[in-house]
Amino acid sequence: MKTTTPVSGLLAALALTVPVSLQPTQAAPAASPVQVRTAATVQAAYLRQALPAANMEAVLLAAQRDPAKSTTAVTPGSGPSVRLVERALVARHLLASRYVDGHFGSATVSAYARYQRSLGYRGLAANGLPGKTSLTRLGAGRFRVTRPVSPGQRVTYQGKTVNTRTRAMLREAQHRLSRGVTVVQGSYHPGVGASGGTHDGGGVVDLSVRGMSSTTRTRVVRSLRQVGFAAWYRSPIPGVWGPHIHAVAVSDPDLATLAQAQVGDYYLGRNGLAGHGADNGPKVAKHTWEDYLRAR
Repeated sequence: MKTTTPVSGLLAALALTVPVSLQPTQAAPAASPVQVRTAATVQAAYLRQALPAANMEAVLLAAQRDPAKSTTAVTPGSGPSVRLVERALVARHLLASRYVDGHFGSATVSAYARYQRSLGYRGLAANGLPGKTSLTRLGAGRFRVTRPVSPGQRVTYQGKTVNTRTRAMLREAQHRLSRGVTVVQGSYHPGVGASGGTHDGGGVVDLSVRGMSSTTRTRVVRSLRQVGFAAWYRSPIPGVWGPHIHAVAVSDPDLATLAQAQVGDYYLGRNGLAGHGADNGPKVAKHTWEDYLRAR
């Protein structure tokens, strides 16, 4: 019985015998606007991933530790990221090229504050500590930001103003202690004369020691340090302050200038006071809140 080859099959068979160069060509269909946008997004993401990474955690810690040092020693793990920031500041004519050394000292802090002011930032937003938004803008086309740190929103905790990062740290410190602590002075509170301006920004609290024994006070300070605070017990000074525990959240982007200096003092084994005396608090491994969360 004779069979008939379908026309479509015959055409397909003939196409196989014709050289590709002689076969009729078909124009590629035009990409839709959605496809174009998708391709552009993928390309932009690829280019971002190809940029070097600036670790914001490392940069923030260096910006608080380095200015307190008497040398230009680089904070461990921060050098490559800090140099990316310094080169970007040099490119904007805000920092002299001789400061591109990985040490986030006072010159780099001042340059970063000038950069923040150039963006229209004022007050705490121009404190010289990199925030995620300003750091991302500085790195556009130069570097991408990894491990971002945010203070979070301002909230009320025990009737005092703090940010959500500080609140989480306090709650975790209390959990470790299996006891509560009472906040007597919060953050974002300018005009506290005895504090020297440390409470003007975020990340700083004072805790009551009422009814605490010396042993309990030490336990509280240790717990605060373990979750990422630079913390000290303050003995009373008549006419200045009563006994309390002073705590500064390491790497809080909203720290006021003097609170930043206290973090630097803490890492140098000092007491965070104007005299820069020796730290008489409990010895713990110093780290940030983000370090603590990763280690849990």
